[in-house]
Amino acid sequence: MEDKKLLERITVDPKVMVGKPVIRGTRIPVALILKMLGQGISAEEILREYPRLEEEDLHAAMAYAAYVVEHEDVFPLPSRGELVPA
Repeated sequence: MEDKKLLERITVDPKVMVGKPVIRGTRIPVALILKMLGQGISAEEILREYPRLEEEDLHAAMAYAAYVVEHEDVFPLPSRGELVPA
């Protein structure tokens, strides 16, 4: 499934989980899925724990994270030695 289709599975609504990105039609935050995957919890275990999820939802969470990181602006701060006194 292409990323655009996957991202349609993610919603952001200020009335749901204080606007955090969640899997469409649920209150399951993308961050929770990413954290579980990062802790080494298998997709099968996650799907067993959250039966409303589909495997594509896990892929959507990862695609969303990749999109956010890819489009993030980073402004490096100078190290302490490079700071100029005011």
